[in-house]
Amino acid sequence: MITGEDKEKVRQATDLLQLVSETVELRQRGHDFWGCCPFHHEKSPSFHVIPSSGLWKCFGCGAGGDVFAYVMRREGLDFADSVRYLADRAGIELTEEGSARRGPRRNRLVECVSAARDYYSLTLMRDRGEGPGAARRYLAGRGFGSTVCRRWHLGFAPGRGRLVSHLRNKGFSDEEILAADLALGGRGGLRDRFFDRAMFPIDDEQGRPIGFGGRVLGDEKPKYLNSPETPLFSKGHELYGLFEARTAMRQHGFALVTEGYMDVVALAQMDFGNAVATLGTACTPEHVRKLFRFTDHVVFSFDGDAAGRRAARKALDAALPHATDTRSVKFLFLPPEHDPDSYIRTYGKDAFAEQIQQALPLSRFVIETAQEGCDPSST
Repeated sequence: MITGEDKEKVRQATDLLQLVSETVELRQRGHDFWGCCPFHHEKSPSFHVIPSSGLWKCFGCGAGGDVFAYVMRREGLDFADSVRYLADRAGIELTEEGSARRGPRRNRLVECVSAARDYYSLTLMRDRGEGPGAARRYLAGRGFGSTVCRRWHLGFAPGRGRLVSHLRNKGFSDEEILAADLALGGRGGLRDRFFDRAMFPIDDEQGRPIGFGGRVLGDEKPKYLNSPETPLFSKGHELYGLFEARTAMRQHGFALVTEGYMDVVALAQMDFGNAVATLGTACTPEHVRKLFRFTDHVVFSFDGDAAGRRAARKALDAALPHATDTRSVKFLFLPPEHDPDSYIRTYGKDAFAEQIQQALPLSRFVIETAQEGCDPSST
């Protein structure tokens, strides 16, 4: 059970106006703020935020309450989980009555992953070894120079226990390193989970590093290795690049969902900063619900091959329950030999923008999917 003291601590640490402004455009009238309600479609603003009292109210649909009620409705959480959500956001460690703490504190795990990100990044930028050199050449060949690498905190994992040693020197315990899944245990002690890979840090929507994607520099398998499920990281809930893309989604008017880290970074360099990527897993309803917090329009971009079609059908299943008259979903299929990264490098951003304009509406893709495998002559 969460204590009353902790609930109040979380309430005091949360700025309701800032929280709402992340996904709702508000305009000030006197001391209060107004905008269109995020919980129902409206053209005239009836959603009212009162910073002085910490309350909100929609005079259109009748919803209202405090900061916890807002998060419960926006995130689909119960009350206790809404407190945990805001505590995590504010960096507050809850002391829940009647439950023993399991493993290291969450804040320490975020700090541990952050230290690993900085180590990988510094290794890529400064280490003169063959591994980091190969990673720099590989990333440069994809159009990612030092400025891009710094912006996205790209790095290199040397392995061979070097990260474990670095984290221990930073004061992290073996329990914390294992809980963050930055290392594997065994008879010989801890060993680095990632080695000889270009590293892509994965942030949560507050911009805190919570995991990694590692890309091999040669032909080894698997090509990409993602962090496993941890107390910080869930592939079915997180999207690569979401923190960076939130503002661009509003500017472009839609979110562009791709299949890879490279796509997101490459598209951002070509003024498509509204791109995000799923993390080695199929698109989930949670992914779609999260995107619709920031925009009313989502475009899924897939390769035109059989694998891309299969991924699109899974995205269709995830999106159908959330699509409405005001929330649209479209599907973009590139030529089989291209992904967004290679297409935009080959043909340029204007050609890619044209591809987006030609994306299939959800209704049309539903019909095409239903017709697949059908023989019209048999009807």
